[in-house]
Amino acid sequence: MEDSAKWKEGFRTHGELFKRLTCVSPIHISIQEGNQVALFSDVENLDTYMKILETEGPAAMANDGVIKDTVKIFVMDKEFHF
Repeated sequence: MEDSAKWKEGFRTHGELFKRLTCVSPIHISIQEGNQVALFSDVENLDTYMKILETEGPAAMANDGVIKDTVKIFVMDKEFHF
């Protein structure tokens, strides 16, 4: 991303998009030096999430200054219980 402050401002305007993405809990955010951001979200429907992210995500990312080629998505598929 180009500017984490700009990203943070824009990100907070996408509440309705995240509802359509089927996010079911607060989105956890970590902003690091070098304009790196990590997000964690829990979704009800991964297929819906990925489809909407593909179609509507690029415009939202561009608006917020995200460099699309730097985005990495990790699907959490394991749990550790203690």
